[in-house]
Amino acid sequence: MTHQVRAVVARGKGAPVSLETIIVPDPGPGEALVKIEACGVCHTDLHYREGGINDDFPFLLGHEAAGVVESVGEGVTDVAPGDFVILNWRAVCGQCRACLRGRPWYCFDTHNAQQKMTLASTGQELSPALGIGAFAEKTLVAAGQCTKVDRAASAAAAGLLGCGVMAGIGAAINTGNVGRGDSVAVIGCGGVGAAAIAGSSVAGAAKVIAVDIDDRKLVTARKLGATHTVNSKETDAVEAIRELTGGFGADVVIEAVGRPETYQQAFYARDLAGTVVLVGVPTPEMKLELPLLDVFGRGGSLKSSWYGDCLPSRDFPMLIDLHLQGRLDLDAFVTETIALDEVEKAFERMHGGDVLRSVVVL
Repeated sequence: MTHQVRAVVARGKGAPVSLETIIVPDPGPGEALVKIEACGVCHTDLHYREGGINDDFPFLLGHEAAGVVESVGEGVTDVAPGDFVILNWRAVCGQCRACLRGRPWYCFDTHNAQQKMTLASTGQELSPALGIGAFAEKTLVAAGQCTKVDRAASAAAAGLLGCGVMAGIGAAINTGNVGRGDSVAVIGCGGVGAAAIAGSSVAGAAKVIAVDIDDRKLVTARKLGATHTVNSKETDAVEAIRELTGGFGADVVIEAVGRPETYQQAFYARDLAGTVVLVGVPTPEMKLELPLLDVFGRGGSLKSSWYGDCLPSRDFPMLIDLHLQGRLDLDAFVTETIALDEVEKAFERMHGGDVLRSVVVL
């Protein structure tokens, strides 16, 4: 049996997305069919549309999603029909060298569905964004990409843990190891940076400094836990962070922009033996130049954060519980809810910096 559903497809590089009818097969061994309830509009989806990931068009976009498992294939035991789940793009294999060393958050052989979804009009195979493809009424994923969480959370808020919000929170808690009493600076306060601020606050940081060039984002950062804000268009970010930390620099600096200039700010804004976490995604042509003596002399750690170094089975339920306890406001990341045919307009608003997240609600 197959399912005909509506979905958002990017047919060619730079072309506006279109609402199409696609064919979704029933799940095979190790797979799950998920009825999507909500899916966030992430910058990564725009990267796919622009050909910035690869050129395997057409793409089935969408990946920050939550929904209900409709059916599962042979051998699936971790989730069952009726389960409310968040989708993830890190379905760990359990067998690669990272998993066998007890570091499954670095899994080097993550799973996706083996069967292909196709365009109803032509039969052409679709490439699902991050192996998910959730701007659709239903999608097919590997069962390990489904993490069961408490149904009491709204799908619009829960789904954001599937990518950007988890990336930011994890950059602070998992990669940066932010702890009680630490000073933290976050450079770039879009969706991921804002989540890093919220994560630092939840982790007990004594001082959380938000840095951006947009005052609107700094206002939001305050609401999510920033204790201080710096507009780096008006003030030297490094000097401001040092001044706010007794002249030393922050214990942890999280770079959520992905540019050489802001990475250098992060490098020099940290305390001696402090930690820099890069969670912003650079483009292939970018180069970084730092005096090697400074890298040696300042000590500490220079880290990159992949997906917030998260383990979905561990982190998603824990963060949903914190949300339901009122300790982590995931609803604050949902700027607007939209229909499936409004994704292209949401990309335009993203460019203008008008939203933390637009969320498609089905």
